[in-house]
Amino acid sequence: MSHRPESSNSVRGRVLVVDDDRRMASGMAQWLCGLGYHASAAGTAEEALRLLARAPCDACIIDGLLPEAGAIRVAAAARAIAASATVIVTLPAGSGELSGTACDADTVLTGPVTDAAVLEALATGPRRGGTRASPPTATPAGHGLVGSHPVMRRVLDVVSRIADTPATVLITGESGTGKSLLARAIHATSHRRHGRFVEVACGAVSDSLLESELFGHVAGAFTGAIGDRPGKFMQADGGTIFLDEIATASPALQVKLLRVLQDRQFEAVGGGTTHAVDARVILATHEDLAKLVASGRFRADLFWRINVITIDMPTLRERATDIPELAGHFLRQAAPQAGREVTGFSLAALDALMRYDWPGNVRELQHAVERAVFLGRGSVIDVADLPASVTARASFASVGNPERCGLLKQALATPERQLILEALERSGWRRDAAAKALGINRTTLYKKLKRLGMDLAELAPGR
Repeated sequence: MSHRPESSNSVRGRVLVVDDDRRMASGMAQWLCGLGYHASAAGTAEEALRLLARAPCDACIIDGLLPEAGAIRVAAAARAIAASATVIVTLPAGSGELSGTACDADTVLTGPVTDAAVLEALATGPRRGGTRASPPTATPAGHGLVGSHPVMRRVLDVVSRIADTPATVLITGESGTGKSLLARAIHATSHRRHGRFVEVACGAVSDSLLESELFGHVAGAFTGAIGDRPGKFMQADGGTIFLDEIATASPALQVKLLRVLQDRQFEAVGGGTTHAVDARVILATHEDLAKLVASGRFRADLFWRINVITIDMPTLRERATDIPELAGHFLRQAAPQAGREVTGFSLAALDALMRYDWPGNVRELQHAVERAVFLGRGSVIDVADLPASVTARASFASVGNPERCGLLKQALATPERQLILEALERSGWRRDAAAKALGINRTTLYKKLKRLGMDLAELAPGR
């Protein structure tokens, strides 16, 4: 990159340039200083983390090929400290955009990088929540599905493939993983999106009322039924009905559900008229339905009828690298409600979030962040603002110490390992083809395999 000697008298923002070519990083930082920016240079991810611990930045310009998932680590730390930080990832020509998408970069600049492109990226600012730099999978906007971990990308890929089909969908996963959000995303992505999305929490309604809730009733069907009332299935005609915690349905109701799924027909409680309905059915449970079938608590014929397309929502433990992005998302939602400015998380607070197991999954993380925003007093969420259950999992030598980011570093290496594994599987475990698909050369792939401890003799089937 050629840097023109321009100057400005006003400070335009704090920028951190991170590149393992120290001369390149220093040259760009000096050029930006001449334009009025407060720019600093770092030659390693560890040095960048130390600089970020001292002061937040408005923008980070990061070499996408930093070793040991350095770009991902720096990007996560920058946003943890300042949620509005702009992340710009630079990559050499022909290297693809894997590092940029893994960082959830606002802009990916592929070499040779021009001065104009850098200035435009700095001026554009953060695009998260809007148009992102080459997202791997389009997430239906407005439905809270946040995360770029490979396991989430696979979930969203399934959504894109089945959304417009009439297939019944069963969503499984622990409580708090976002099963309801996923059901809404399927509806919003489908051609039924202009119809109604009707959600029924089966576990929250008694057996005696659930049948009436779903199928409606006629006047006089039972005490208090003073008039005809349409049920949720009729309300969802032309749209989608989502039956949450379907495992709680009684045996009698399971029989009626089986008929609706097979024939799309039913009778209201106390009525003799058969109604036809055109509704997409999505069901969810946190229980193991196969075990319930084996124990006789769930009908086998209903299980096989709904077990057509099953999507397992991953736990937050399985997608730990999404924690910084999710935490930032919840912070931006909660801050306006709290009526004060909260810009991000300290590194120590983020490390505590990464260390916790999150038995309540994404829902628990959301509540923890909301609590910190409402009860905290500073502009940055610190360890003391987090619930005791979260902070008890970690012992901090000193608040804000970047050396405590060991677990964060380990978790953020997961996308790189997963991307390499997927490339090898697609290429039939041929390393030259996998390297080409990843946009790197064979030697670089060998180095990454060694650093990540990936032994192909153990990983490849039949080898």
